[in-house]
Amino acid sequence: MTVQTGSMVEPLPQAAQRDWRTPLELLALGAIWGGSFLFMRIAANPFGPFALVEVRLALGALVLLPFLWRERAHFRAGMWPKLAMIGAINSAIPFLLFAWAAQRSPAAVGAICNAMTVLFTALVGFLFFGQKIGLRRSLALLVGFVGVVVLATSKAGGLSVGGAVVAGSTAALLYGFGINLVRKHLAGIPPAAAAAATLSCAALLVLPFAATHWPTTNIAAGAWASAIAIGVLCTGYAFLLYYRLIQRIGPARAATVTYLVPLFGAGFAWLFLGEPVTPAMLAAGALILGSVAASQRA
Repeated sequence: MTVQTGSMVEPLPQAAQRDWRTPLELLALGAIWGGSFLFMRIAANPFGPFALVEVRLALGALVLLPFLWRERAHFRAGMWPKLAMIGAINSAIPFLLFAWAAQRSPAAVGAICNAMTVLFTALVGFLFFGQKIGLRRSLALLVGFVGVVVLATSKAGGLSVGGAVVAGSTAALLYGFGINLVRKHLAGIPPAAAAAATLSCAALLVLPFAATHWPTTNIAAGAWASAIAIGVLCTGYAFLLYYRLIQRIGPARAATVTYLVPLFGAGFAWLFLGEPVTPAMLAAGALILGSVAASQRA
């Protein structure tokens, strides 16, 4: 999951805010992005991080390619190094970190860490992009970090998940940088086309590593199905759904999907993989999601 806001504006017609499709699509998007952590948990070990992320990036870019072709006039030759940088920061490296974490921890851990993206976006905007943060968001950041510490010091199935939490939190931090870079450098470019371009660049960047780390043993059909679902459903289609929500209800309201992702991620892993939801996970999730909710209040 990447919560990107692009250059969309916030004011919206009252009728659009009451559209009955909105809660259903927010629920569907939360389920899809929550499901990505389940799929990563299934596919990460058979594929390894590099091969899995390459499949994800390539298929996600392929789904969005028609939008890139339609808006190709927006992309000057000199833009592509910048697009490659954003693709690395906002897609390639975070996806690799989450895939690495999925090999070492329950799906709920990655899904909870992912919720820090909203807080890190505010922090990075304040530190590097001249945005105001305010006392409420500062306190929310502090509470969110307490949640990360609670999660990092916990155990699941008798194993420490500290390394996975560090990886997931670093991925969320990179998402925070990526979102601010998209706002600054890709304003005016249709978001679906920008996503297609950055995913395509990220796929090319990861390709040499995927080629040298491709699994030498046969990959089971279930792992292939999960990898394809991550690319087509959880990356390509999810981006389209998210941008449609942004256009209808604005970026701040669309970002409320962040609250749903850990719930679905943990729920799916418990339902389909039998992974336990520990008290520490619940406490950390409550702290992080509570801090995100406080930071989003108007």
